This record gives sequence, C-alpha cells and structure tokens, in this order.
Amino acid sequence: MAVFLSPVGGVAAQFFTNSGAVLTGGKLYTYAAGTTTPLPSYTTNAGNVARTNPIILDSAGRVPDGGEIWITPASYKFVLKDSTDVLIATYDNITGVGVSTINPDNFTGNGTTVAFTLSTSVGNENTISVYINGVYQNKNTFSVSNTTLTFSQAPPNTSLIEVCYS
Repeated sequence: MAVFLSPVGGVAAQFFTNSGAVLTGGKLYTYAAGTTTPLPSYTTNAGNVARTNPIILDSAGRVPDGGEIWITPASYKFVLKDSTDVLIATYDNITGVGVSTINPDNFTGNGTTVAFTLSTSVGNENTISVYINGVYQNKNTFSVSNTTLTFSQAPPNTSLIEVCYS
C-alpha cells in the first residue's frame, strides 16, 4: 500500500499545550478531511502496521514507535487534544508529503462543441494535460479559465477527450 509521511506529527515532532507544557499523554486523532470518520495512520512507510486512533503521545509529547506517522493518499483531518480530551488544535485537509492529486475528466467530442466544463478549477494551461483519442494536445490548441476548457477547434465527433490536472 502506498503511504506518505504526514506533515502533522511527521518525524519526531513534539507537541505542547497552549501554555507551552509538554503534551504528555496527548491524543492525536486522524479523520477523513472535513469529517469525524476515522482514517488509519501507520507506523512505517510499509503501511502494514496501523497506529491506534487516537495516537497517544509519550511522556515527551512525541508520537511513540519511531515518531513517524504515515498516511494514505487521502486528505486527512488531525485533531490534537490533551489527555483529558480538551481540544488544542485541528488541522484539516492535510495530505502526506509528496502526494500529488491528479484530477481526471473525460469527455466525448461531437464535432461542434469547443468548451467543456471541468470538475475542478484549474490555475492555468501549465497545470493541465489534454489528450484526444490518446494523442497529447499542444498547449496552443486550447485555453483554460477556472473550470472551462476551450479548444481552438472542436474535437472530432465521437473522439475521446481526457483531461488531467492537479
């Protein structure tokens, strides 16, 4: 299973209370981003030994068992509490170090339509790759503005259009 190093807790991070005391026995919960649905985290980059949820911090306020938290490619929410469950911090929409999200959109050309609506906003042409029937399209054959992809010429009828962007 592919897992990535978490930027929250990462490697040997030390946690503290809001007053600066070491967070002995603190609790670090891992959830799916924006929810309270638990998501697993792992002890190593092999992704084969799940951590407890919550992760109980040691006497130095660090993650036990090597001090590393490894997570899947999903987006996570981390909730940090003290040993009596008082909320200290919440970190939402966190992905692992090196995770790259590729958004694919697929369309079918009809020979007349030049504008297609993408599922997510795109910054500019440099973050997008477009293929028609598996053939890469040069950047000068289309433009993109927010969620609209516009071709300079309509893709042929029944052509398969694949758009990949991050």
